[in-house]
Amino acid sequence: MTSAPLSIVIPTLNAMPRLADCLATLVAGLGAGLVRDVVVVDGGSSDQSPELALDMGCHVIQMGSQGRGRGQQLAAGAKAAKGEWLLFLHGDSVPLEGWIAACEAHMAKTPQLAAYFQLGFDDQARAAKRIAFWANWRARLLGLPYGDQGLLISRSLYESLGGFSPIALMEDVDLVRKIGKARLRGLSAKVETSAERYRRGGWWFVPLRNLLLLAAFLCGVSPDRIKGFYR
Repeated sequence: MTSAPLSIVIPTLNAMPRLADCLATLVAGLGAGLVRDVVVVDGGSSDQSPELALDMGCHVIQMGSQGRGRGQQLAAGAKAAKGEWLLFLHGDSVPLEGWIAACEAHMAKTPQLAAYFQLGFDDQARAAKRIAFWANWRARLLGLPYGDQGLLISRSLYESLGGFSPIALMEDVDLVRKIGKARLRGLSAKVETSAERYRRGGWWFVPLRNLLLLAAFLCGVSPDRIKGFYR
C-alpha cells in the first residue's frame, strides 16, 4: 500500500482556539488518503495548543521559548515530517472546501512547482476583504505570498533550496523569493485566516506597517532589526 504523500507542518505559539478549527479541517485529508502526518511545532505556548495537537494525533515538537520563531519551527517540522510533499500552514489558518482536491491536482499536474492558497479572513468587514484582495494580488503579480496563505511544496524542491532559514522574521518571504515567481502557482482553494491582529492593531495601520517592513527586508535590513517593529 502506497503511503499518503503529504505532511502538514504547523508552527504554533498560543494558537488557541483557531488551532482547533484548523486541525479539525485537516482530518478529512487523512480520510482521503492525502495526509500522511501532521507535525505541530510549538514555540513555548502558555495555552493548551500542544496538548490539543497531541490529543488529535499530531506529532508534536516542543521547542520552548529558545526555539521560538517561525523559521526555526518550520525547519524543525519539515525535518521531522515523513511525506514527500510538505504543506506549511499557520495554526490560525483554516483550509476551506475544496482544499484536498486542489492540493491533489497540483501535486499530480505540476509537481515541479510550489503553490499557495487564496487568502480570506474570518471577518466580513469591507476592510478585511480589501486586505485579502491586495494580498492575493501581491501573491499573483509579484510572487510574494505570505505564510498565512500556506505553502505546498515537494520535499525535493524544498531541500534543493535549503529550506526555511532560521531567521527572526520574514522566513516566508525569504523562501518564496528562493522559489521564484515562475515556480509559484495559486491553488483554486481558499484558506481562511484570523483577522484578530487587524482588529486589534487597526485595519489600516497593520497592513501599512507590514508593507514598510517588507520593503525594509527586501532592501537588506536584518530580520533581527525588523522584528523590533513587528508586534
